[in-house]
Amino acid sequence: MILAEKIMSLRKRLGWSQEELAQQLGVSRQSVSKWEATNAMPDITKVVQMSELFGVSVDYLLKDNADDEQNLSFAASNQESIEADASNSSCDTDALVASESSAVRKVSLEEASEYTSLVEQNSSAIALGVALCIWSPIVLFVLEALSKKNFMGMSEGTATGIGLAVLLLAVAVATALFIVKGGKLKRYEYLESEELELQYGVEAAILRKNEAFENSYHLAVAFSIILIFLGVLPVVVIGSLFEDDPVSYLSVPLFLAFVGAGVFFLVKFGMIRSSYLKLLQTEDFTIENKRIGRRIGWFPGVYWCLVTAIYLAYAITTWNWAHSWGIWPVAAVLFAAIYVALRAWIQRKN
Repeated sequence: MILAEKIMSLRKRLGWSQEELAQQLGVSRQSVSKWEATNAMPDITKVVQMSELFGVSVDYLLKDNADDEQNLSFAASNQESIEADASNSSCDTDALVASESSAVRKVSLEEASEYTSLVEQNSSAIALGVALCIWSPIVLFVLEALSKKNFMGMSEGTATGIGLAVLLLAVAVATALFIVKGGKLKRYEYLESEELELQYGVEAAILRKNEAFENSYHLAVAFSIILIFLGVLPVVVIGSLFEDDPVSYLSVPLFLAFVGAGVFFLVKFGMIRSSYLKLLQTEDFTIENKRIGRRIGWFPGVYWCLVTAIYLAYAITTWNWAHSWGIWPVAAVLFAAIYVALRAWIQRKN
């Protein structure tokens, strides 16, 4: 058990409410609630007070693996401390050198809780921004199809003008979402690049959150993949039934609608899960991957600036806005290939 669970267990064993324990410690009920919910950590003076109130040792409260108080005593803990100091004294110099040679960022429980809460609050808006970028050409394609059918006397020029206006508006809204919502997470960018040292209780709390979220994440991924595959159906069906008909233009908007919805869930749930993995330093966020990431961190920005320049140059010179969007999926696939190749090259070089 971790400290939060022990506080709750010992409090209930004595039949105290959170308010009664708070009165004994001279703190607010909200403070006790935060301790038990692993949203905050009591300072050492409060831990000592609780050890006296509950009749247990400080060692029992602070050690996660000290679940049986009968096997612990103050004398035993002191002896263990002395033995540990003696056995580790020969390693002190190496530890100091290691700590000086690598910058390790300490993360408190409050900081970790604030970060994961911010990600949960802003993930939907950022995911919507990504989806809007995918959905932005939909109106353009629909109006173009309608203009070819001479719907309400709409000309192709009018359809293109309205469609482009909606496209630019959608991209502008998406950009605003990225700046406003993404800016709130900017101060936590170090979690992706720096080596972390989680303070007491952080790892256990994040592991519990990750385990509780795991099922929702896998369901969201499965649902997203289904939506993306369903998006292919209109392209195949409408394309085969209306091969030379302007109606075939509607297959692409339907495809983009499904893909955008699928990507929304992938980004939303992926961001939340990534927040846990960053703190735990697992999967894509291991220390080794962070070191590699620092060496190729320049690449995404340079690459997408070049792609944007190529897109604008092509679209403006040819005025083929309706089909120039195809540059983006090609660029995305190419980006993944180059990024993987760069990582492999750096790993071999190391």
